[in-house]
Amino acid sequence: MKAAIEQEQSDVRISFAEHEQALDAVSTLNIEFQSKAKKNYKLSTLNYKKMPHPLHQFHYCPKCGSQRFVEHNAKSKECLDCGFVYYFNPSAATVAFILRAKEEGLKAKDNWELLVTRRAKEPARGTLDLPGGFCDMFETGEEGVCREVKEETGLDVTSTQFVFSLPNTYLYSGFLVHTVDMFFLCQVRDSDICHAMDDAAELIWIPLQDLRPDDFGLDSIRLGIKKFLSNFPI
Repeated sequence: MKAAIEQEQSDVRISFAEHEQALDAVSTLNIEFQSKAKKNYKLSTLNYKKMPHPLHQFHYCPKCGSQRFVEHNAKSKECLDCGFVYYFNPSAATVAFILRAKEEGLKAKDNWELLVTRRAKEPARGTLDLPGGFCDMFETGEEGVCREVKEETGLDVTSTQFVFSLPNTYLYSGFLVHTVDMFFLCQVRDSDICHAMDDAAELIWIPLQDLRPDDFGLDSIRLGIKKFLSNFPI
């Protein structure tokens, strides 16, 4: 009995040490992304100016119904009758990086696997994705990613660490939704107990060295995978 307890405590220490190592890597990653933020902002602004007005499909004032609902600035429309101004701001969304070690105690990068989903619905149905989705109202990013992971995989998230964020667009019902995708490193209670649900058609554990960003259908996820692989020094 004593030997079993000591072994369990040893396993916990190993798991904790591995997670601490991953969190240290996150801190390094955050510094690198902050140094690139100004350049990325200029690129995002340039792309934004090339797109049609985000509310070009909205022809009537949502408050009074007037047809005199005109462009106010680059991201808003104004009603010339009642004065109502509507700003189109990005929706908050979350993405989860969930890692597991193939062999306990080994810290080499090729010992790690990433939990990947296959999209069950459009857009990009059938392509690879990461667990995640839109935040609900009155929900934090951390709460949102925990809920989405539970809904899509059945896994219980025990801790989260923000890594970086990326702008994205998401075509839904013929309307282009602008999002800010927040990427989190998530620790789960038992990585072996998972099954595909909700928006996920399949769950796959893929070794980091076998990940191919082009297999991921959404732009921000594809870019996020590239950043994760190139900057995450596990």
